[in-house]
Amino acid sequence: MPAWADAVLVPLISILLAALISAGVILAIGENPITAFMAMVDGALMKSTGWGYTLYYATNFIFTGLAVAVAFHARLFNIGGEGQAMVGGLGVALVCLYIPFPHWSLSLIFTIAAAGLFGAAWALIPAYLQAKRGSHIVITTIMFNFIAAALLNYVLVNMLKPAGAMEPATAAFPATTHLPTFFDMFASDGNPLFRGSPANVSFFIAVAACVLVWLLIWRTKLGYEIRAFGQSETAAEYAGISPVKITVVAMLISGALAGLMALNTTQGEAERLVLNASEGAGFIGIAVALMGRSHPVGVFLAALLFGFLYQGGAELAFWANIPRELVDVIQALVILFTGALDNMVRMPLEKAFLYFRKEAR
Repeated sequence: MPAWADAVLVPLISILLAALISAGVILAIGENPITAFMAMVDGALMKSTGWGYTLYYATNFIFTGLAVAVAFHARLFNIGGEGQAMVGGLGVALVCLYIPFPHWSLSLIFTIAAAGLFGAAWALIPAYLQAKRGSHIVITTIMFNFIAAALLNYVLVNMLKPAGAMEPATAAFPATTHLPTFFDMFASDGNPLFRGSPANVSFFIAVAACVLVWLLIWRTKLGYEIRAFGQSETAAEYAGISPVKITVVAMLISGALAGLMALNTTQGEAERLVLNASEGAGFIGIAVALMGRSHPVGVFLAALLFGFLYQGGAELAFWANIPRELVDVIQALVILFTGALDNMVRMPLEKAFLYFRKEAR
């Protein structure tokens, strides 16, 4: 099958199948699927506030999708993005609360470093266990998600929560660490673009991360070693590539990218550290990486799609007579078809391309 068909046709057909089944489910509860789809489009794309929320969610998914994608290239399945993002948020909070900054731009340099380092550190132990002891990366990263949640809960309740407060959250960050929102950047008198939306400057950091990951994977020696190791560990070893080094380095980069998600949720939107700061984006990043074929451009586009589904689904549940649980079903169907059932679409397409190639001869 041609590369363009694998990159474009397979995900597109998967999305269409998910949309058709979702339409059937909406019909089954007595609602109009066209009306529902138009409500999602109107809520997510037709207003600047909706676009702001769509891009806010997409920013989270870009970071976590890139994290999964980098690990995928080394044939590692990092399911620990959720925990790495939580611990990255802890790094952001410590920097914002305990270092006085005169301006948000200076604080951003330090919070990028802290989020990346804390996320990478949380990925280090599973990476070492996989590389040196053979512990499966899927199991260890899942376990570390729960450990991260327990650690964050303990730190918030016993160490960082302000005296007398009931909510497990830190105090608000100083104003000099608050990131500019899209409203701050693009609104003007008489033109209140993005009013009320949480999208902020971290979106552009996520876009820059896409470019840097592309350069890393396809334009550096390390990226070549990661891809070679992912294609064949035996051949990579024969070529002098260390499996231990690649496993650890790929997971460190993956964990750092997941940790950077905290820039958006913790420093950008909440402006404090709360208990559920990762918002489930670590798991959505798996579907984003699968749909995007582990390529930064594909990850970016898939993140926009899931940002649309999240914001459009919220609008649909709010305005239409459709239960919130059905919105979760629609999102789950997209994940199911683009991830778990990928071969259901791929295999018939491969047979079709093979048939037409034989006929052309």
